[in-house]
Amino acid sequence: MRFAIVGTRGIPARYGGFETFAEELSTRLAARGHHLTVYCRERHPEATYRGVHLKTLPALRHKYFETIAHTFLSTLHLLTTRQDAALYCNAANALFTWMPRAIGIPVALNVDGLERNRRKWNRAARAWYQMSEWLATWMPNVVITDAAAIADYYRSRYRRESSMIPYGAETGVIATTEILDQLGLEPRKYFLYVSRMEPENNALLVREAFECVETPLKLALVGDAPYAADYIRKVRNTTDPRVVIPGAIYGQGYRELGSQCFAYIHATEVGGTHPALIEAMGRGALTLYLDTPENAEVAGGAGIPFRHDNLAAVLTAVLRNPEAELNELRAKASQRVRTRYSWDAVTDAYEKLLMGLGRA
Repeated sequence: MRFAIVGTRGIPARYGGFETFAEELSTRLAARGHHLTVYCRERHPEATYRGVHLKTLPALRHKYFETIAHTFLSTLHLLTTRQDAALYCNAANALFTWMPRAIGIPVALNVDGLERNRRKWNRAARAWYQMSEWLATWMPNVVITDAAAIADYYRSRYRRESSMIPYGAETGVIATTEILDQLGLEPRKYFLYVSRMEPENNALLVREAFECVETPLKLALVGDAPYAADYIRKVRNTTDPRVVIPGAIYGQGYRELGSQCFAYIHATEVGGTHPALIEAMGRGALTLYLDTPENAEVAGGAGIPFRHDNLAAVLTAVLRNPEAELNELRAKASQRVRTRYSWDAVTDAYEKLLMGLGRA
């Protein structure tokens, strides 16, 4: 069947969770024989990527309008194509989902988390997301949530049931250490943080807490963000030689970092299922997570929670824990991802949903 994915920055993934999701899902669906089109903002050298057709359209480079402007253009193009179903990503794009439906293309919308809670948005942007949540409950054919906590929110606030499908992740350790050598890191001798460097993801909190801990281990803060220059400057403003801040890292280097770290620190407080969290768990990383309902749901007892005010104490305690206990948690984390968050299972769920829409 013919499916389109709309509303992300596109693939190959070079930004965040939705882009990773779009790449993993689209390439797997293409490998199963479906015709996939992913709308992109950055041009790829080839017209296809791993069997997926890429459609690049202009993007308005603006913090508040980039996503919706590009989705609007993508939707206009989508209306000229023949698709059996379309998958939109991001609740902010709910407004456009009626347009494909009007010409007979059914639409599923993955709303992600509660984006209006992100501190980077001004009052108007938060109001847009608030309106978009409501639009998401009736404009698309199906609303998709990626965490039980988000599904509960839509059920209690809007009385709308959703299809709950989590993100996926690979499992297994990557043995190579090329990126570690480049960054001056050693296996099992560094803490790892990975996320877009925006305030609600708390990179600054992680860095400041780590600097209070006496340890020869290092901290690698990995990530970037296009509209957060002031915040990133604050994160980088350190004289601690143990802190390594290389920017964003993707592909094999990213997989190596997750496989070889002593522990992974997950500090995001907005959103549903965060890909970086389940990816680190899938690599068997010892996982420390900010104690939100969504993060606790993913960790499922296979990680160590912390609060905003006690991360330094948690880090100190973890460093004193017997290695056997830490290894037990690492094994539990990997097994949890293997049984609950495999990309094949996620692809099965989306394939069933999209094919059902296309045949309705």
